[in-house]
Amino acid sequence: MNYRMLGRTGLYVSELCFGTMTFGGEGFWKAIGAQGQAEADKLVARSLDAGINFFDTADVYSNGVSEQLTGKALGARRKDVILATKVRGRTGPGVNDVGLSRGHIMDSVHASLRRLGTDYIDLYQIHGYDKVTPLDETMRALDDLVRQGKVRYLGASNLAAWQLMKTLGLSEHRHLSRFESLQAYYSIAGRDLERELVPLMQDQQLGLMVWSPLAGGFLSGKYRRNAQGPEGARRAVFDFPPVDKERAYNIIDVMDGIAKAHNVSVARVALAWLLHQQHVTTLIIGAKTSEQLEDNLAAPSLKLTPEQLAALNTASTLPPEYPGWMITRQNEDRIPKST
Repeated sequence: MNYRMLGRTGLYVSELCFGTMTFGGEGFWKAIGAQGQAEADKLVARSLDAGINFFDTADVYSNGVSEQLTGKALGARRKDVILATKVRGRTGPGVNDVGLSRGHIMDSVHASLRRLGTDYIDLYQIHGYDKVTPLDETMRALDDLVRQGKVRYLGASNLAAWQLMKTLGLSEHRHLSRFESLQAYYSIAGRDLERELVPLMQDQQLGLMVWSPLAGGFLSGKYRRNAQGPEGARRAVFDFPPVDKERAYNIIDVMDGIAKAHNVSVARVALAWLLHQQHVTTLIIGAKTSEQLEDNLAAPSLKLTPEQLAALNTASTLPPEYPGWMITRQNEDRIPKST
């Protein structure tokens, strides 16, 4: 297992992060996964043995059950890992049981600590943007948690570039703990992140945690242009995240040829492409079975050739979009050409 620095912190995290969204299977989350404690124990133990030291969950996954199963599965080895969870989603029927207010954050962190069976959270992430709560209220509450020792680092998820940059400016101006990472959707079939967020993260030294690197299973190799996906597959009941399917099929066609050349799965090629991107810190994998986990664990060892990377980049490149194409055009003569 390889390890990469999480943003500008002194933390090294494994380039594969085990996500536990499939643990529990409560309510809506059953469509994504329903692993019980025995299965959770097995998957977490194998991940630890493979060198994974980064685990990600959220208070809303299976209504908190995911956190419970994750904490129990880690057990005494909790001290050896970087444990991340999230706050923002609805955790109860009350009008204030959702969002990023000081009240909801304080209630939620204590509930997460209790379910995880720990007295601190390594990386506490907001799960999205809250239009109602002022950002300074949210950042002050999170800073208090860091000062109290309940949280060690802060992260964000699912923010637009302007929202993320606004929080960073606010933290610097008010001398508050800042976000050190962004957890975001990114895949070879969904490269929108590269337009605004990747340049921002590189400029501000934020780590990138990739969720759904296989686009909700669409890049697993089970979906082809002229064939339906397998019965009972996640996308059959929960078609998320959104994917331009025709464009994705074109990418899968290219990945298929590369997969055959290396005698590996299409999924492994999709993960390997992401690991070749310098702005990626870690990929969150969420296997339902031991077989899926083993295949994902092998992704870092797949080294793509420059020609293969070029073919994948060409097939998946983003269409030009303003102002990006104008910025590129205007800066073509700003870097002297070597002679």
